[in-house]
Amino acid sequence: MQTEPGVRRPQRADARRNFDALIVAARDAFAEHGTTASLEEIARRAGVGIGTLYRNFPTRQDLFDAVYLGELDALCRAAEDVAGLEPWDALAAWLRRFVGYVATKRAIYEEINRDSEMVRGAREAMYAAFEPLLARAQESGAARRDVSTDDLLRLVSGLTAGGYVDDAQRERVLTVALDGVRAR
Repeated sequence: MQTEPGVRRPQRADARRNFDALIVAARDAFAEHGTTASLEEIARRAGVGIGTLYRNFPTRQDLFDAVYLGELDALCRAAEDVAGLEPWDALAAWLRRFVGYVATKRAIYEEINRDSEMVRGAREAMYAAFEPLLARAQESGAARRDVSTDDLLRLVSGLTAGGYVDDAQRERVLTVALDGVRAR
C-alpha cells in the first residue's frame, strides 16, 4: 500500500529522516490540537524548518493524508508482527494497536475525504490485514464465531469515542469489550 498519496517519501537518508520526523510530529500535534495545529509548530517539533515541511507536503491536505495513511500502513504491518502469537493474543494485540490508529484518525477525520479512493483503499487494506487474525482466533475456538470483522472493528472504534480519565481506564474498558468477544 502506498503510504503517501500526493507525496513520495524521499530517497536520501537525511531527507527520509526529516520526512518521517514530520509525520510523527504532525500525528502528535494533530492528536493534541486537532487539525488547526500550527504547521510551524509541527516543523519545530520535527527539528526542521518550515521550508522542509512545505517541500515534503506542499499542502496541509497532503500532510493530513500522509499522517492518516502512515498510521494505516503501520496498523497493517502490526497484523504481520502479531501473526506469530497465539490466536487470541494476536487478535487482542492488534485491536490494542487499532485503538491508537482510531485516535489519530479521529484527530483528522473532518479533513480527510472519506469518499476518496485513498480512504476506500485504506479501509480495504485494514480489513484484509485484520480478517486473518479474527478467522484464526475463531478457528482456534478463542473468539466467538458469530462476530464479524466489521462488528469487532465498529465495537472497538466506538469504545475509543469516549473520553477516558487515563490510559489505564481505556485499557480496562477495552478488556471488558474483548471479554465479550471471547468464546465461552
